[in-house]
Parts: sequence; structure tokens; C-alpha cells
Amino acid sequence: MRTLLFSLAILFFSLVQGLSHNCNIQDQGSTLQVIHVNSPCSPFRPKTPLSWQDNVLQMQSRDKARLQYLSSLVVGKSIVPIASGRTITQNPTYIVRAKIGTPPQTLLLAVDTSNDVAWVPCTGCVGCSSSTPVFDSANSTTFKTVDCSADQCKQVPNPTCAGITCGFNKTYGGSAFAAKLVQDSLVLATDPVPGYTFGCIQTATGSSLPAQGLLGLGRGPLSLLSQTDSLYKSTFSYCLPGYKSTNFSGSLRLGPNSQPKKIKYTQLLKNPRRSSLYYVNLMAIKVGSKVVDIPATAFAFNPSTGAGTVIDSGTIFTNLVKAAYIPVRDEFRRRMGNATVTSLGGFDTCYTVPITIPSITFIFSGMKVTLPQDNFIIRSTAGTTSCLAMAAAADNVNSVLNVIANFQQQNHRILIDVPNSKLGVARETCS
Repeated sequence: MRTLLFSLAILFFSLVQGLSHNCNIQDQGSTLQVIHVNSPCSPFRPKTPLSWQDNVLQMQSRDKARLQYLSSLVVGKSIVPIASGRTITQNPTYIVRAKIGTPPQTLLLAVDTSNDVAWVPCTGCVGCSSSTPVFDSANSTTFKTVDCSADQCKQVPNPTCAGITCGFNKTYGGSAFAAKLVQDSLVLATDPVPGYTFGCIQTATGSSLPAQGLLGLGRGPLSLLSQTDSLYKSTFSYCLPGYKSTNFSGSLRLGPNSQPKKIKYTQLLKNPRRSSLYYVNLMAIKVGSKVVDIPATAFAFNPSTGAGTVIDSGTIFTNLVKAAYIPVRDEFRRRMGNATVTSLGGFDTCYTVPITIPSITFIFSGMKVTLPQDNFIIRSTAGTTSCLAMAAAADNVNSVLNVIANFQQQNHRILIDVPNSKLGVARETCS
């Protein structure tokens, strides 16, 4: 018995050591480690673990703010007025390490495929979190502000000029901020990017901003892709670890090198009015072996209204327009027979009996992506409750947009190839 207990203790110690080692993995080449916000490696994980139900409700709450942000891109809303007060508290789902300044200061930035210009909270920011690091520009010898006459000043949202320094105002979810447009050295993994243009936040309000900043992976003029086109050729891929994973070995690969060779592609659609968003042509959805009867108008791409389907790393649960969601949900329920349906927050299809739906398949132009259950069923820790992890788009300005979110992307390699207007998907275990 003592021998068994000793062996178990050694095994536990080894696992802990392995987990600790994972947290200290160094980013190599052009590949960055992607960390889930609830990872043991994340400083943003809850100090007191939430119950499964509270965790699900919190993720749904984050999605509300996220969808507000996407809807503002779709319809071009005016910005929310800046006011000091509420502290930044909400965290992103996935983060990467970035080094800014000379000597370098390390920050954990949110990975956001639907945002362009990067931004970080700077020393003296009013309304920014006081419990996490901020960028201290005074300690960087390569820091400089961007003049109002510079081309970059015309490329930020809502530019302002105080003297000769360019600034801008922006909304993000339920938050808003005012920032100076600045330049400094950026290092991603081992790649130096001198003179990177980003926002230095001076004033913030609301609870939707990532505490240490954001790295924009959209395709607008001030995104990472646009500013590093000569280095990364406007190509990147990511694999997101599952939200329950204890390994959290996701990755962000920048540039065309080391990208998967065996991968299925669909065409990226160009919407000049929403250049940040990665639109794709979703054509149909299968539940099990049945192609669900959904009107083509539910998926139709319309640059004027913003309608269509986007792939987004910042939304947690897939949202479908009602004309698509309701038939998918009803087919799902039909396969569950007479089992009692319950709800949990925004999830309207939950069960306390085993879920037996074999798969859900998204059918895009040129490719099909079949999801295993872990990508569309969220289960309680004890396994007593299971919910369809999708929702209907709200009856607001965002009701025309389908969003394929990160829960559905987990353990898949998503490849964005802007020069060839392609989006690739391949199964890859990164949990």
C-alpha cells in the first residue's frame, strides 16, 4: 500500500512539474504559445473556481459584449462617449505573450481576428486595471508618438488631434477607450518588428477590454498582417485549446512556413465595408446525416447590410441567425426523442440525460467541417447536464450575422491566407 501511495505521489509530482514546465515554454521562431484565460498558466484565471453553471453563464455574458462589438463593425455605429469610472475587469478567452519597447516589457495580449489596430493600457491610464501590468513608455528608448500628418493617423477609427500627436477613440464590446497612436519595437516569439504602430490607452470605461491589451489579426491597414506583410506574407494559423484542457498547448503560427500541407480550404469573401472581418460562404448545416432545411437567405453574403458568416476567435459560442438556428436546434431535439428539454441562460436546449447526437457538420463552399461532440456540446463537470453550445442571434442589428466561434474551433488548425483569399481548417489536437 505504501509503495502504491508513493508511486501515486511521484506521478502527481511529475504531472505538476510537467504543467509548470508547460507554463514556461518559450515562444520559438514565428510560433507563439496560445494560452486559455482559465489555464493554470494564466494570471487572469479566477482566484476562486466558479461552479460549472456560473462559468457557462459568465462565458455567455462575455459573448454579449463581444457580439455588441461585432455588430458595431457590421453597421458602423458611432462610438460610445469616454468616461472614467468602471475598471477593466473582463478578460479575453485566448492570450499570447508579446514584448514591447526597448528594453522589452512583456504583456499578455488578447488574440482577436476581428480587430485591426493593436492597443495596450499605458502608465497613467484612467479606468484601466490597477492589478495587471501596463506599458511604461517612459522606460522605452524606442518609443515615439505618431504625428497627425502621418498616413497611419488616417487609418485609425475616429482619429483626433491634440497638438501634433494623433489619437483615436474606439468601442470594444460594452467598453470604450481613448488612445494615443504610437510606435515602438514589438517582438513576437523571436521575430523583431521595429516601429510597430499601436494604440497607447489613456482613458477607458466599461468592462469588456482585455486587461493587458490586444493584438489585432484582422486584415485592415493597421493590423498585424498589414504591418508585417514583408515578414509574414499576410498568412497565419492558430489552434485553440479546449476550455477544460489542463495542457493548454495551443499555438499561433505567423507566416507561410510550417503551415499544414493537408488541409481543406474555403474562399474568404471580401467586404470592403467591414475589412477586419473574415467572411466565408457557409452554405448548409448537417445534424448527424441530415442536411437541415434552412433557407439560403439565412447564409447569404451581403456587403451592404453585413449579412453572412464570419469566423471569429473572440466569440465563445457560435451564434446563428434565427432562420438557421431554429431548424438546427429542432433537428437536434428531434433526435433526442421525448427527453425533457431545459435551458441555461442563453442555451435553450439542455438535457440531464446522455447526449447521443453523432456530429454537426458545417458545409462551406469547397469544404465540410464535421465537429465532434466536444465542439458543440458543453457538459457539466459531473456529467449531469449537457447543452447544445450554440445560440440564436439576438433581435438587434446583429441579427443578420452568423458567427462561427472559438468553442466550435477548438482542436482545429485555422489557417488564414489573405493573399490567396483562403481559409483552411484541419483537425489538430492542441489540448
